[in-house]
Amino acid sequence: MKISSVVVLYGGTSSEREISLQSGQNIYEALQNLGYKAELLDFKDLEHIDKLRDYDFVFIALHGHEGESGLLQENLDRLGIKYSGSDSIGCKNTWNKRRFKDLLMSAAISTPKYQSYKSLNGLTIEDYKSLSFLNTNNSIFLKPAADGSSVDTFEIKNENEFIEAIKSVHDKDREFIFEQGIKFKEFTVTIIDKDIYPPIEILADGDFYNYEAKYISEDTQLIKAELSDEEQLKIQEIAIQAFNISGASGWGRVDLVQDIFKNFYILEINTVPGMTSHSCVPRSGSLSGLTYNDVVKNIINASL
Repeated sequence: MKISSVVVLYGGTSSEREISLQSGQNIYEALQNLGYKAELLDFKDLEHIDKLRDYDFVFIALHGHEGESGLLQENLDRLGIKYSGSDSIGCKNTWNKRRFKDLLMSAAISTPKYQSYKSLNGLTIEDYKSLSFLNTNNSIFLKPAADGSSVDTFEIKNENEFIEAIKSVHDKDREFIFEQGIKFKEFTVTIIDKDIYPPIEILADGDFYNYEAKYISEDTQLIKAELSDEEQLKIQEIAIQAFNISGASGWGRVDLVQDIFKNFYILEINTVPGMTSHSCVPRSGSLSGLTYNDVVKNIINASL
């Protein structure tokens, strides 16, 4: 299918709006460089979605629930509009961390243990102590079941930090998970059109790859992962297995951790990864000798 006009959906109203604005602007400039007739659209609701029929292709750069929960994709499919990335099923399976982890576990794909709660209201120290995977040698992580960019994500090492994390969460009345902490090394793997790009090791400025480390800190390093041949094979294998079992397609980013015994564990899949100048996907592409423009072109081709 030949396309000439592309609209980039970006912005939105989620907690990841600022990152989406950066990603969308970069993608828009790349599309212009590639010769497409490109437009930017700050997309905040589905009311005027019919207008997207005026374009050959929709490039989704909306982070958070507006671009990754599957609702947008469901409506685009209904209207027969071509778009980038996973369909509604792949998005729904990866957007909710509990649902995604249950899929992984059913397929015997390694992922950290977890416990989910429909709300944080009323949780006490006794709930913290009752977590079956609680180990004094490791921390645990508190994460919203459905959110991205590590928003409202906290590392918890003791009872006091548990209390502080609960207090610090912006919206307690939604589903959260407590996840087993595995913190030897952190990696991410980009997949575009079934091609696995070079794995990136994340050296975060701080204890883990949180919102500040991802988008604000200038000290976070994204380096080419130094892995043995066996580790390289393992990380590629588990990443593509997770990608396939989730129903993800087109492109995405698989986040993993490795323990001290060299075992890999899947954390999550991002179906609309960040595309800022310092994001993991363009960085991984550069390790393959690809420019930012090349990566954007590959994403479009993978979605047609």
